[in-house]
Amino acid sequence: MKNKIAIQGELGAYSHLAASKLFKKVNVLACKTFEDVFEVCKKDKNIISVIPIENSLAGRVADIHYLLPKYKLTIVGEYFHKVEHCLLANKKVKLKDIKFVRSHAHAIGQCQKNLKKYKLTTIVAADTAGSAKHIADNASKAEAAIASSLAAKIYNLTILKKNFEDKKGNTTRFLIMKKNHKFPKLSKGKKFITTCIFMIKSTPGALFNALGGFAKNNVNLTKLESFSVNNTFMQTIFYLDIAGHAQNKQVKQSIQELKKYTKKLDILGIYPADRFRFKK
Repeated sequence: MKNKIAIQGELGAYSHLAASKLFKKVNVLACKTFEDVFEVCKKDKNIISVIPIENSLAGRVADIHYLLPKYKLTIVGEYFHKVEHCLLANKKVKLKDIKFVRSHAHAIGQCQKNLKKYKLTTIVAADTAGSAKHIADNASKAEAAIASSLAAKIYNLTILKKNFEDKKGNTTRFLIMKKNHKFPKLSKGKKFITTCIFMIKSTPGALFNALGGFAKNNVNLTKLESFSVNNTFMQTIFYLDIAGHAQNKQVKQSIQELKKYTKKLDILGIYPADRFRFKK
């Protein structure tokens, strides 16, 4: 039976590629926006979303942080995917024929050296796979796309250049999410990540004191980010990744300490830490 996977972008997007690595059989639902992905998952508990949240070069992915508290899907896993950009063109088109390159802003930003080297003019588009589809649909001879090798296969394009990116090791972290999924139990020998979002009380020293419990209990925080809500600078939500399971004694005590200084706290997920985190 195929897993129903919702992604943002056209077929052949890096989210599609990540989903193919995560699941043996996939039925991909291509959505126009990230919010569309969250919407379909909220309506159907059998649909799994594979969503990029951050990139090692470009930083966090816009929109995701404000959608997390809005929809409160359960994070069931994470996956770190190595991004390998390809320069794609229609069949029989040579690199010397290319004048323009179309892709997502992040992909363009990650390929500046080669874009300058070949003197290519860039066109910013909504996503990488959509750019590949565009040049295939329009039979363009002067235009190429920066996208995945999977997009080349799907849209019957030629790969003019592999590893078109500036730096090797470019990696995107994806979150795997479902509706109302139960948290896994604490298990010895397994490494977990606990992700939560919280709103701090508006009192002096609240954030310092809230996070102090993690230091006191020797618990590592792997990520802390803040973002504004309700179109105001007066309210801030914090996103927090904790190394450990929420039912671990030290982690549990740290979260209890955190709660003392928050107006609101939601645990979005407790899930296995990807092995990528432990590579040297």
